Amino acid sequence: QVQLVESGGGLVQPGGSLRLSCAASGSIFTISLMGWYRQAPGKQRELVAFSTGSGITNYADSVKGRFTIARDNAQNTLYLQMNSLKFEDTAIYYCHARKSGNDYWGQGTQVTVSS
Repeated sequence: QVQLVESGGGLVQPGGSLRLSCAASGSIFTISLMGWYRQAPGKQRELVAFSTGSGITNYADSVKGRFTIARDNAQNTLYLQMNSLKFEDTAIYYCHARKSGNDYWGQGTQVTVSS
């Protein structure tokens, strides 16, 4: 069982930055896949970025060059650094983990980009 708790969302102006955190219960060292998804109003949930246990990362085209995903195994925490935020980044951001074939989700954190 893995519990995930996101934090760090909020209101930011276009061009601003936020860092999301996802604190996991227990060690994330053995979690094969962790990532961030987002869901905007009226849209399907979409993958933003993922990180594998072997250090491979990948990003949605819409966030490449602006967002960075990072794992801190010592702190059992997954981060998403978001820079140069745009209106279209507004969404609820969810942390995801896959361990032993099971999927786990956090409760989500709201990110609103508005002037």
